Order: sequence, then structure tokens, then C-alpha cells
Amino acid sequence: MISENEKKVYDALDMLDIPYKRYEHVPVYTIQEIAAVKLDMKGQHCKNLFVRNHNGKEHYLILVDQEKKVDLKLLAKQINSTRLSFASEERLQKYLGLTPGSVTPFGLLNDAEGKITVLIDEDLRNSGQICFHPNVNTASISVSYADFMKFLNWRGNEYRYVKI
Repeated sequence: MISENEKKVYDALDMLDIPYKRYEHVPVYTIQEIAAVKLDMKGQHCKNLFVRNHNGKEHYLILVDQEKKVDLKLLAKQINSTRLSFASEERLQKYLGLTPGSVTPFGLLNDAEGKITVLIDEDLRNSGQICFHPNVNTASISVSYADFMKFLNWRGNEYRYVKI
């Protein structure tokens, strides 16, 4: 059964005329677990990290190739931020309406005030297809990178490219 939070994703993609392919799977909480499921998904799988700055006033959603490791100290310097750390489950729910294991840029649909800044690893620009959870960790969807950017521009959240 598709939850209301997941349905929001499909409604937005349909409204924007963005084609997608949906894949159901067992609940997964890490990028390693999704790899172990061995879905025949086309596209670049992304690791999505929700972090905050030291005083908790700025929040960032980091999108990066699943194989890369993110050095939060170096990233903080690159974006001229104070120390970055992972946001709590409470913040994840408050700002993106998501639970651990389901972090995705489609959670921006729940960011009514548009306060989350998206940091996109510049290497993702070369992806033809890109894969994310649709606000739940029991499914994944694949969309074209160009269509994902169409979604992100429609949402209106600030985003920038970073080197990870």
C-alpha cells in the first residue's frame, strides 16, 4: 500500500510530467542494504545525507554518488559553514517529514518554508538516470537527471554544486 507521503511524490512528478520507474523492495536503511537487494534499476544510486550546522540554524541535504564518502569537515569549509553534523531523527521529521532510512530530495515536498539547502555532488551532473527513495524506504524510483533538476527548480529550494 502506498502511503500519503509517498503519494505526494508521484502526484508532484505526474503534475510536472516527469516519467519515473518505481521499484518495490524490502525496507532498507543504508546504501549497502539497497545494493544487497540487487534490483535491476537503471541509473545512478545516490546517498542522501541530512545535516545541520553547529548552531542548528542551517540544514543541508547532501546528494552524492553511493560510492563516495563525505568528509563533513571539508564540506563545511567548502560551503563556508560552521561544523556540520548529522541532524537528529526529530529534525529529519520536522523539516523533511521523513524517517531514518528514507532520506531523499523528495522530502523537500514537506519543507513548506523552503529552508533546506541542497548540496549536489558535481559528479552527479553526468548521470543520465538518478535513483532515490520516494519518501519511504520500501521503494526506489528512477528519473532522468534533467527531470530531477526540473523537480528541484519547481520546489524552489536553494541548491548548489559541491566537490565531494
